[in-house]
Amino acid sequence: MEFGLFVQGYVGKRAETDPLAEHKALMEETEYVIQADRSGFKYAWASEHHFLEEYSHLSASDVYLGYLAHATERIHLGSGIFNPLAQVNHPVKVAEKVAMLDHLTEGRFEFGSGRGAGSHEILGFLPGITDMNHTKEIWEETIAEFPKMWLQDEYAGFQGKFWSLPPRKVLPKPYGKSHPAMWYAAGSPPSYAMAARKGLGVLGFSVQKVSDMEWVLEQYKTAIVDAEPVGDFVNDNVMVTTTAICAPTHEEAVRIAVEGDLHYLPSLVFRYHDTFPRPEGFPVWPQTLPPYTEEFIEMMIQEELLICGDPDEVLRQCKRWEQAGADQISFGLPVGVPKGETLQTIRLVGEHVIPKIDTDPVHRTTRFRAAS
Repeated sequence: MEFGLFVQGYVGKRAETDPLAEHKALMEETEYVIQADRSGFKYAWASEHHFLEEYSHLSASDVYLGYLAHATERIHLGSGIFNPLAQVNHPVKVAEKVAMLDHLTEGRFEFGSGRGAGSHEILGFLPGITDMNHTKEIWEETIAEFPKMWLQDEYAGFQGKFWSLPPRKVLPKPYGKSHPAMWYAAGSPPSYAMAARKGLGVLGFSVQKVSDMEWVLEQYKTAIVDAEPVGDFVNDNVMVTTTAICAPTHEEAVRIAVEGDLHYLPSLVFRYHDTFPRPEGFPVWPQTLPPYTEEFIEMMIQEELLICGDPDEVLRQCKRWEQAGADQISFGLPVGVPKGETLQTIRLVGEHVIPKIDTDPVHRTTRFRAAS
């Protein structure tokens, strides 16, 4: 199992007291990715969101990833996601950005795509649309065109329902052989299977606990055997995200979690992700979940909803994800935790966890791309 980070320009409630909160959030997350590169993490994923106050201010993630390309050496940098709906980002512009980042990273870029976070975001670009399933049709029409734009000397052009282009040379072409690995942000078991049939890796932002891994993985691994890849190769890969806190002792890790305002992020998730089924009894914004107590944090650890503890405990918790079949685990770092303690988590995981789980020096996607 490989390891990654997930960043999204989360500001949270800091802006209420700090006029520079937005700037500090972006710069701190940049430090996290640079430290992850030094600590042996293999992937860093950057979101693309629009209009989602407090939750994600990382709207121009292509610019951000271009900076990280120069600031890092080994870690693969991924779009988690670039939104290729023509009304949000014209597909040709997306293809150009992906190829450019592939050059700037010298083959370290990963192309994740998806359809957006919910009605507040997407309806800013698609006014009048009431059914969010409409975006699936736009994405389906578009996704298979990217490899053609990258690999055909002159792209043959496209005439679709939602966008069109006459024959043109789409430049630059990707760096080296083939093109970056392609991923899809999946939110339900049918989405996992659909991605597998297209030969796409899955960015599993919807998997909450280890037990969830088993049934979604079955959907994916069964379907990918008969994949008809839209790209140049099959990216047989499932990434899952979870929160992680690692400290020298269990007690310190729990203290960090209690003081980290971990309850606020789920409240923002359901503020904006209105396509997600809301758990029964979950408060409706502007109401939020109550702050987590020490007892609640311990319960989350026991229920495998949170990676938290000393290095030996975190190693055991990560091995549970590996045993469940995850190809990659990506840490969404606790957004209310001070920078020093977040950097501590990255360093401790790099020193004590990654070397005991990920012993392959080559990235999984590098092997897939080289074999195409």
